[in-house]
Amino acid sequence: MAKLAGESTEECVTVSPEDIKRVKAFGFLHCKGTDRFNGRIITRNGKITAAESKCISEAAQKFGNGELAMTTRLTIEVQGIPYNQIEPFRAYVAQEGLYTGGTGSKVRPVVSCKGTTCQYGLIDTFALSEELHRRFFEGYSQVKLPHKFKIAVGGCPNNCVKPDLNDLGIIGQRAPQLDEDLCRGCTKCVTASACPISASALSEGKLSFGDDCNSCGRCIGKCPFHALENGAAGYKIYIGGRWGKKTAEGHALSRRFTSEQEVYDVVEKAILLFREQGKTGERFADTIARIGFDEVERQLLGNELLERKAEILGAELHLVGGATC
Repeated sequence: MAKLAGESTEECVTVSPEDIKRVKAFGFLHCKGTDRFNGRIITRNGKITAAESKCISEAAQKFGNGELAMTTRLTIEVQGIPYNQIEPFRAYVAQEGLYTGGTGSKVRPVVSCKGTTCQYGLIDTFALSEELHRRFFEGYSQVKLPHKFKIAVGGCPNNCVKPDLNDLGIIGQRAPQLDEDLCRGCTKCVTASACPISASALSEGKLSFGDDCNSCGRCIGKCPFHALENGAAGYKIYIGGRWGKKTAEGHALSRRFTSEQEVYDVVEKAILLFREQGKTGERFADTIARIGFDEVERQLLGNELLERKAEILGAELHLVGGATC
């Protein structure tokens, strides 16, 4: 007979709480009331190959209940793996270079939209996310943080993966650059009409852009007189977003970043700042609120944190877990 919600099922569980906690660190989450687990396979950037998909499906049949679930962080969970099959499962998927994880107070799997192939995408989201994965999910896998640290990459201001609701979010942008000499101030401006949020209009006989322009780039190339052929490509970075029991909207850094290296540097500085100045158990949003956004931005735009990288990573911090939100 099926258990009712909230009804105790502890009599069905023989795996010890210590072992449940131990395998969670490897990405195996306990299926309540059973001795089975969901194995969380990391996808790097939400994209897998056909060979990887075949391997995961075979592993689900061999070691799980044959079912797969997609997580909100674009990882894949193989359902219903018995406790004694966890290690054989890990060895099987490792044949295709796959591994499990994605839990704990550290950098979590990077989430990416499909901006690389999307008609609105302004940056190569898959490549950027895969490099972020390599540098920070893998490269910082042994670095303990005050709490989880989530990164999301969006290809345009449509914000499909909600970058501003992550601890750090990156959004591709393309700021319009008007050639005023070619702008004829047409009574019916095709370019202004192309703006999906009505952020541009004619002003004193020339096209102008309001403060609400989000640099989506949709207007670029629309002018029949070629007054708006170019746009400044770049990245907008938000920090301190959070979705969950307590929500917080991220704040945008004042600069638009123009190179991938600048993005990598800011991400690394944010992680270092959180590790050093965050209190164990608090999310990055709380650290920013406590320190002050202006001070956090000053540190992220400077170089001091990177200069002290070895010192920050070598400090014994956050040895006792415990989330406060």
